[in-house]
Order: sequence, then structure tokens, then C-alpha cells
Amino acid sequence: KKMKDLSKGMAQKVQLIASVVHQPEFVILDEPFSGLDPMNQQGLEAMIRSLATNGATVLFSTHVMQHAERLCDKVVLLARGQKAFEGTVAEARATSARYLEIEGALDVNAVAALPGVGTVETLSNIDGIVTLKAALAAGAEAQHTLRAAFVSDLDVRRFQLREPTLHDAFIALTGDHPDDDQRHKATGTQIEEAAQ
Repeated sequence: KKMKDLSKGMAQKVQLIASVVHQPEFVILDEPFSGLDPMNQQGLEAMIRSLATNGATVLFSTHVMQHAERLCDKVVLLARGQKAFEGTVAEARATSARYLEIEGALDVNAVAALPGVGTVETLSNIDGIVTLKAALAAGAEAQHTLRAAFVSDLDVRRFQLREPTLHDAFIALTGDHPDDDQRHKATGTQIEEAAQ
């Protein structure tokens, strides 16, 4: 069939295959996961890893931070046409605070008053049971905060320490809110040395 007669996902697959069939040393992919269902996205991730393992350098752009986080050694985060960050995924994640997810019949102000807690955001409120996202101050111990919650007799039903994701880092570094339009991209590179 002609390319114009194919579905978006199938056309994307054909273009990707045509781009790598000659085993290039350097591959540039613009939004390669766009239009692919989850199974084909998984297959594309495997193909990108295979290219890198065989010595190729792969550079791709994406709005989906999970792809960049799973695949990239280094990332460049762009916002409003300007570079907001360049470095490793770990370095990017380190720019955002660890946070606690706390669930229960809780008052936001009471949680905000706990030691080590910074800003508090309500993630959900269902019949008085709220899930809160509480930023943890640098060097603060989650166990100390949990102990203080129990001493304060807060109704904590779930308490989980979360490490920041690349998505969290992108929001922190660019100042964008998750509901903003998708003008911004993360561009990632994966560079691996070929086995010698």
C-alpha cells in the first residue's frame, strides 16, 4: 500500500524501519512513539536499546518523560525554545524534591505543619479521604515525618515516599504546570559504547 493509505501507527512503523534498516551509526527520531499503541511502543523501545547496544547514538524528541527516563543516558529539557537543563537523567531528577503521598481523613494545614514538609498539594478528595502530595525538604527523613504524623494523631491510612521522576523534574525546571499546552519537548540522547 502507499504510505498515505496506511494508518498513522503503521506509517510510523514503516518510516522507522526505513530509517534504521541500513544500521546507521547516528539516528535522529522526532516523536517516534507518536501514534503507536503500547505494544508497538514497547517494541520501539527494544529497537532503540538494540541500536545503542550495537554502537549507534540515538537522539529523539518526546513529550512523554517516561520514554526519556527509561531510554536515555542524557537529556536536554527545552521550554519556550530555550534550554532549561542538560545532563544525566539522575541529575535532572535531583533538581526536584522527593515527596510523600499521604492518604487519610487529613487536613492540608496539619500535614503542612509536619517536620520536613514543604508545599502540600491535594491529589484527590473522595468522601473526605484525601490523597496529598507533600514535598519533602532536602535532608528530611520520611520516617521522622511519619512519626510526627502519628504523634499528632493524624488519620494516616497510606504513607509513601516517592522519588522524583523526570516528569517532576521537567515541571520544576521549566516552571510549567501539567495542564499547560504541549509546546515544550524533552530531547534525549542515548549514548552507549559498543562492546569491544
